[in-house]
Amino acid sequence: MSLKKGGPAFLVIAAGVVLALAVASGNITLPSSAPVSVATASPAASPEPVPTPTAAPAATPAPTPTVQTVRFSASGDNLIHEGLYNQAHARAENGGYDFTAAYADLKEFYGGFDLNWINQETLVNDAYPPSAYPMFSTPAEMAENLYQVGFRAFSLSNNHSYDKGADGISSSLACWDALPEDAVATGFYNLSTYDNYAYLTVNGITFGFLSYTQFTNGIPTPSGSEYGVIYLNQTDVIEKQISDMRPNCDVLVVSCHWGVEDSHDVTEQQRNTAQWLADQGADLIIGTHPHVTQTAQWLTAADGTDAFVVYSLGNLISAQSKPDNIIGLILDITFQKTTAPDGTTNIQILDPSLHPTVTQYENGYRNIRVMLFQDYTDALGAAHGVFTLSRSYIQDVLNQTVDTSFLAA
Repeated sequence: MSLKKGGPAFLVIAAGVVLALAVASGNITLPSSAPVSVATASPAASPEPVPTPTAAPAATPAPTPTVQTVRFSASGDNLIHEGLYNQAHARAENGGYDFTAAYADLKEFYGGFDLNWINQETLVNDAYPPSAYPMFSTPAEMAENLYQVGFRAFSLSNNHSYDKGADGISSSLACWDALPEDAVATGFYNLSTYDNYAYLTVNGITFGFLSYTQFTNGIPTPSGSEYGVIYLNQTDVIEKQISDMRPNCDVLVVSCHWGVEDSHDVTEQQRNTAQWLADQGADLIIGTHPHVTQTAQWLTAADGTDAFVVYSLGNLISAQSKPDNIIGLILDITFQKTTAPDGTTNIQILDPSLHPTVTQYENGYRNIRVMLFQDYTDALGAAHGVFTLSRSYIQDVLNQTVDTSFLAA
């Protein structure tokens, strides 16, 4: 390759030769530590790493209240006349008594409740032969048959409690005590202590039961009897019993055998007694004895809580011979228990309603049985023994004697 003198390449080479000669002659010394710079391309900066998103920890759910409910029924006087026990005897295959057919039309209905209560109007025992008015005695099979129908709570205090004296009481108590443990009976109390209390827990709600009567048809407490009734005018005893039971139950049910037979009118004494019981701590007050229907109402207790009373459910079943005696009511009411996370509880009484019933029998008091009014027909009423009955008559009686807001549709 040829280079022109004075061109850029020639000048560079010449400068290099001069520099080399100077170094070689020792006229120029290069520092041994002089750094050598090398021009290099700077690499691209690495991006900052992006953090991987992490799921937020699940929030601890807030504690929620626990809600428990019991649908409760109450049925009126189970008044066992001669026709009822004779028919039960004819149906039994073992020579005993079978009353279940008389309640067969209601068994499915009772199956819709968590707890069924009934007023057993007559002594149930195996110490005396069956008898009817005025001194009743009902075969022992009645207790087991009512259990089979679905009843679990039985009220025993009424004007016929002393019809068979001390032996009638003890024998009746033995019949009820023989039932399974999920059944309770109340109304005969230890006369020394009055503290044989009845409790029953259903669906986590504990019920306490008390049962009182206004009278025993003039019959005094049988001599030598360990057990007896408490009269409604024994307010000091009742007050203590309620005070004893109240801390041990969620719902306190008190039944009262009171009022005037065959009268739809609620007496002032009934109303005053109901309010007093609510003030003491009763949640539900169930009235029996008049054998006809009476109204129901809400009460406000002294502490501001709600209570409910039905003054008379009338008869569940009987062989009485007046049209109004064969019309009854079944109370349908729900109790709701709410337990807060801190353990405090609250009880609400919900949706009380009254389902009318009719006791049907034909001429000669044949085939005595009870059914819901909703299933009753004018044809059945026309065939009723002793009198003719119509649906319109029954409806009129109900509308005139019961607050219609409580009547079931």
